Amino acid sequence: MIGASREALAAGRENLESLTDNTSVDAAKLAEELTAVTDLLDREVSLRRVLTDPSRSGQDKAQLAGSLLAGQVSGETVDLVSGLVRSRWSGGRDLVDSVEQLSAYAEVIAADKAGKLDDLEDELFRFGRVISGSHELRSGLTEPKAGTAAKAELIKKLLGGRALPGTVRLVTSLVTKPRGRSLDQGLESYSKLAADRRDRVVALVTTAVPLNDTQRARLEGGLSRLYGRAVLLNIDVDPSVVGGVRVQIGDEIIDGTVSSRLEGARQALES
Repeated sequence: MIGASREALAAGRENLESLTDNTSVDAAKLAEELTAVTDLLDREVSLRRVLTDPSRSGQDKAQLAGSLLAGQVSGETVDLVSGLVRSRWSGGRDLVDSVEQLSAYAEVIAADKAGKLDDLEDELFRFGRVISGSHELRSGLTEPKAGTAAKAELIKKLLGGRALPGTVRLVTSLVTKPRGRSLDQGLESYSKLAADRRDRVVALVTTAVPLNDTQRARLEGGLSRLYGRAVLLNIDVDPSVVGGVRVQIGDEIIDGTVSSRLEGARQALES
């Protein structure tokens, strides 16, 4: 997302945060209603074009959105969407993507307000690890020929009663309506939203054995000093790395594992 669309999304997030600062506003309900708006805009191409038409005034577009959504969703959701369509957008799809992202962020806010943000982050990470380790499960959740109802039922079997309702909703939405995203990309985007809520970065840490509390605290402290922000560690234990630690933050990788050093030595010998 670039230019005007990025600015519009940033303004939308600020509006969402301001709304949910009010304790009477149900962030989880906002998330559900924004998901419904995403579905509407995704389905109705002509409406999407009208609401992002730069030749129309922002007020006209806001009034149109309000008239369509009034009585269907809460006033808070109408206000959020009206604010979005008043903005300028680089492309019609950007509006849909932004409404969807705000929906996910509302789930993150709901978990945070309930004191469950750590649980949400951990459940999303663990779900990703389970899927990455099972070709059968991944196929069942990503194969285009598998129906959405079957995918939703599989998520219910995997997470129902074992995870937060917000986690279930996020994963179900991602699996049944991927909208061009891979499962891994979607889960990573959710993790980033949770990190943004805490103003911290997420580090995927791979080790041969589990870290104890002292080692974890030392690594968190070192990475926080390096990046100038609090760092959340998502730790994956993989005996194949032999020893040491591999850290990935975004596209940056710090690899101090024995396996990587052995591979480097092998390549040096072959060159």
